[in-house]
Amino acid sequence: MQSSRLVAILLLAAAAPVAAQRSLDAVQVQVERLAPGVAVLFGAGGNIGLSHGEDGNILIDDQYAPLSERIAAAVAAVDPDPVRFVINTHWHGDHTGGNENFGRRGAVIVAHDNVRRRLSAGQMLRGEMVPAAPRGALPVVTFADGVTFHLNGDTIRVTHVANAHTDGDALIYWTGANVLHMGDTFFHGMLPFIDLESGGSVDGLLAAIDTALATANDTTRIIPGHGRIASRADLIAYRDRIRSVRDRVAAEIAAGRSLEQIQALRLADPYGRTTDFIPPEAFVASVYNSLQSPPHRHEGGTHLHGERG
Repeated sequence: MQSSRLVAILLLAAAAPVAAQRSLDAVQVQVERLAPGVAVLFGAGGNIGLSHGEDGNILIDDQYAPLSERIAAAVAAVDPDPVRFVINTHWHGDHTGGNENFGRRGAVIVAHDNVRRRLSAGQMLRGEMVPAAPRGALPVVTFADGVTFHLNGDTIRVTHVANAHTDGDALIYWTGANVLHMGDTFFHGMLPFIDLESGGSVDGLLAAIDTALATANDTTRIIPGHGRIASRADLIAYRDRIRSVRDRVAAEIAAGRSLEQIQALRLADPYGRTTDFIPPEAFVASVYNSLQSPPHRHEGGTHLHGERG
C-alpha cells in the first residue's frame, strides 16, 4: 500500500519532520476488512489493525499524530463506537505517534514494558536522537510476556517476542478470526529494519517469525508492519530469505572476513533493491553487527500505570 520511498521518508521523520509532514498531507486512510470484526487500516507508517464489535474498538498501532483525525474517521465508518484500547506493537513513531491523541479521546494505551521505557526517554534511531514522548502518549498498561483481551466475540492474544525488530515487539493474534498482526517483525515485500540501537537482533527476529509461524495456519490472514496482507506461505518465504543471509554472513564471519568483504559478496541483493528503505548492503551490515554484538534482554514487570505519564 505504501511505496518504498514513502516508507523511507516516514520512518526517518524524526530526522526530517518537514518532509514527513508534507508527505502526510495527501495521505488517505483506507480500510480492508479481513474477517468478521477485524479490519486493517492503511495510511502512512505502520499498518493498523482494528477489532470492532459490540464491546468497542481496539486499534493495533496508530501511525502519526497528524493522521489521527483521518484514522478516527475511518474507524467510525466501520464502527461508530469509541476506541477503547490502543495496543502498540513497539515504540517507533510511525506506530505510536497517535497515542496522545487517542489517549485524549479516552483510549487506554497498552504495550510491552520496554515500549513505555523507550518512549519515556530520548532514543537513538538510525543515528538520530528521538526525544521522549509526551506524558499523554505513554502506555498506561504494560506487560512483560503477554496479555489477552476477551472482546468483540473473540480472544485476542498479545505475545511479546524478545529482541526481534526491537526489544519491545508484540504479536497480536485473533484466535477466532484467525488474523495475526506482526508489527515490524514482518516487512512484506522488502528487507527488514532491525533496530540494533533498540535491542533488535537477527536471531531474535527469526525466532519471532518462527513463533508467528507456529501460530498461523494456511488460512491465517497476516498483517505485516509494512506492506500488503500476507499468507503463511509469504511469511515462510520471508523467514527463509532472512535465514539465508544470516547463515551466509555467519559463515563469512567465521572465515575471518570483514564487513566490507562480506558486503562485497552482495548476499542480500536477490531480496532487495538499493532504493528500498533498507537496501541490501545496509541489511547485511545489520546482520553482521547483530551477530558480532548480540543484545542482552531487558527484563520488565507487569504494571498498571495510574496516569498517562
